[in-house]
Amino acid sequence: MFLRTGQLDVADRRQAPFPLLVAHDVLDPASASALDDDFPRYAGAGYFPHAANDCGQSVNALVSELTSPEFANALGEHLGIARLSQYPPLVTICRSLNLRHGSIHTDSVSKVASLLLYLNPQWPAESHAGCLRFLAQPHDIEATLIPEIPPVYGTLAAFKRTDCSYHGHLPFEGERHVIQVAWLVDAAAKARKTRRGRLSRFVKWVTGRMDRAYGKHRDKNAAHLD
Repeated sequence: MFLRTGQLDVADRRQAPFPLLVAHDVLDPASASALDDDFPRYAGAGYFPHAANDCGQSVNALVSELTSPEFANALGEHLGIARLSQYPPLVTICRSLNLRHGSIHTDSVSKVASLLLYLNPQWPAESHAGCLRFLAQPHDIEATLIPEIPPVYGTLAAFKRTDCSYHGHLPFEGERHVIQVAWLVDAAAKARKTRRGRLSRFVKWVTGRMDRAYGKHRDKNAAHLD
């Protein structure tokens, strides 16, 4: 077992303006080295659909725990979502980002809830770039609801998708290891997003340099509201 699910019970939880939680030390510290070794090495930047052959054994085992009905229902209770396991989970994984990523958004209406589990061994204490922010406003990255969340090993952030579930981070380029689970409204939505993710992976592999240049000068308050 990699997950320390009891940490959800002592998480920082908020219900307004949308349900969210932040839990720390969710991963066994003894597993850090194995998970780092087994983390996928993508050619492009961004989030890509989980594929078992991209990952080592420990990462695949962690994904299985994150997508289990037991874990989904435990998380759903904290977010006010009854039987979250009834919704199909979609797992995407990120190894690195470029500067265009992280603009303010709510997540698409096809998502019921989202979870972000961070695996970076450390994060520069003085750096705000790349740290997740839950926001009260759609065009102001400084309108934080809670302190920003550095993407360090064992930190988990989750929220219920609503029309005001604004979140994002300051522009960042570099390695930022994340496993994301989104519980979707139905199987059709999962299939659609999986196809789109696979196409995106190919496009980013072909146009990686252009992808980096595209967002080089993005404004910190840029938003794409789904």
